[in-house]
Amino acid sequence: MDLDRFAADVPEDDAPGDARVCVVAAQEETFERCRTGFYPAPRSYDRTRADFEYMAFYRTAPVSAVTHYARVAARTEQTRGDPGPMDESDWEALIDPFSEERVVVAFAFDDLVPLARPVENDLNGVRGAWYCTVADLREATTLSGLRDRAET
Repeated sequence: MDLDRFAADVPEDDAPGDARVCVVAAQEETFERCRTGFYPAPRSYDRTRADFEYMAFYRTAPVSAVTHYARVAARTEQTRGDPGPMDESDWEALIDPFSEERVVVAFAFDDLVPLARPVENDLNGVRGAWYCTVADLREATTLSGLRDRAET
């Protein structure tokens, strides 16, 4: 169980309800990078060009739910081997298993905000990127409910 929402220093869940969100899957290693403030995506992925203000994270393990979101503060393009938010171990863990792309867009964001109620997996998880609003995240209780509200 994820206990972030019970911590004393949790950021306020005060994002505007109509703000656009990109929901993505994050395995454990990727989610740990999210906790440090960035999420990388190969430049060829549509989400690197899409318009949204927030990212939300469907965690594949250990909870199999959308548990957190964060405001996107910046998007930085980085080529492998060049200085940037990602070091070589990040490339090996986060990009190499999924893509041969040598350029990523690293989304930098503010502190992760835990959802008061995670959006539980009742499907086969999140594939690709889903787009919805912050209000949709707050209101949905299951991925199928979120999918019904989202653009996929």
